[in-house]
Amino acid sequence: MSYLLALDQGTSSSRSIVFNAQGRVVAMAQREFPQIYPQPGWVEHDPMALWQTQLATAREALTKAGLTAREVSAIGITNQRETTVVWNRLTGQPVHNAIVWQDRRAEPLCAQLREQGHAPQVREATGLIIDAYFSGTKIRWILDNVPGARGAAERGELAFGTVDSWLLWQLTDGRVHATDVSNAARTMLFNVRENRWDERLLDLLQVPASMLPAVHPSSHVFGETNADLLGASIPVGGMAGDQQSALFGQACFKAGMAKNTYGTGCFMLMHTGEKFQTSANGLITTSASQPSATPEFALEGSVFIGGAVVQWLRDGLQAIKGSGEVQQLAESVPDAGGVMFVPAFTGLGAPYWDADARGAIVGLTRGSTVAHIARAALESIAFQSAALLQAMSRDAVAAGSAPVSELRVDGGACVNDLLMQFQADLLGIPVVRPEVIETTALGAAYLAGLSTGVWGGLDELSQQWRAQRVFTPTLPRDRAAERMARWEHAVRQTVAL
Repeated sequence: MSYLLALDQGTSSSRSIVFNAQGRVVAMAQREFPQIYPQPGWVEHDPMALWQTQLATAREALTKAGLTAREVSAIGITNQRETTVVWNRLTGQPVHNAIVWQDRRAEPLCAQLREQGHAPQVREATGLIIDAYFSGTKIRWILDNVPGARGAAERGELAFGTVDSWLLWQLTDGRVHATDVSNAARTMLFNVRENRWDERLLDLLQVPASMLPAVHPSSHVFGETNADLLGASIPVGGMAGDQQSALFGQACFKAGMAKNTYGTGCFMLMHTGEKFQTSANGLITTSASQPSATPEFALEGSVFIGGAVVQWLRDGLQAIKGSGEVQQLAESVPDAGGVMFVPAFTGLGAPYWDADARGAIVGLTRGSTVAHIARAALESIAFQSAALLQAMSRDAVAAGSAPVSELRVDGGACVNDLLMQFQADLLGIPVVRPEVIETTALGAAYLAGLSTGVWGGLDELSQQWRAQRVFTPTLPRDRAAERMARWEHAVRQTVAL
């Protein structure tokens, strides 16, 4: 029997999952690592902590599965995207902490670039808007603010990578400096139409080309691990950014298929096939996971604060002791009692793109309780996701395609039945939860297995995908429209703050 080891390096923890050839979870290990907040709006990780926790979980997962490295056909890597690591090629040491995707320190540079009129050029080449979310301006910040960094980069001494590249470098003891198209597409430096680094954007952001990794399809044998790390060399056969990996793990291989991942943030992607489609509704165009050299695309919307709103209820408001308590608290009231919670703690992502918006709880009365706030917090995840899907459907119709007919869901918060039912009610289409909700890691395993012959093609993978539960809408469409109108009204109030 063939086994695949997926390394899933996320925003708050590193996980490793062993899958068998049927796409079933055999064993799993997970470790959290510290979040670093040097000042408001800044978020960092220690790159060595990312690597060390990832390696520890890989060893632990193999031990739990009772497997040796020789029984693993390939490793797949999936990762928090946009998070930026710059390190010294000779020593392998980072020159600065990793700047996390949530970090907003580069917003002044982004504002300057927008004011100078560069947004159309960036959109045309990359499919992205100019925003501090993406890696390019994070690299520029490191080069401009870490003493000696720019000189070292111009001498060819520094390497840049998103977290996948950083892990691959460590796994191969510095022999391989590479990434895949789905991660490269998140840098604001990569021409997704031509699958190459864009020299004009490198010049614009003053990033030396020598820093950049080689770019390959997502399903590709990138290299082999050092034998002493896991007990034998294992091919690294697949890499993809976490959201494109989840789209692949959900078997959304065809245009019009969509998924939403409910994690720290929420990330909705709709496959658009080989068509580069520009959104007129606040979404971005990105490269999908690519099994071959043929470019494939997706429309994406990102909610910055999804499941993180539950963490705030726990750590900030101290309304609950554990995240698992939120559903019970929310269900203790029949509805949110008119309370609307817009968790714009770090601004608003798609389709609003307002970096200056801040969180707000509106509609409070003397009768409002912490249970109403908890319910409104949960509902905020569904409201933000519904706004994304409505934008996607408008784009699909404008492009001559049918609107999205079902939403496949994954991520930690998708196990919350109350949230999933409310999501279906708002959307008016089925919300489908698969048997294997670890679809981010599963996508990485699928990509690795395709490149190493474990699976023969996409049809075989499509047949493995199975639904665990389908949530069908029960709310009349006029009531759902009223709820969405109240949400949009609440959003406008946060933007005006």
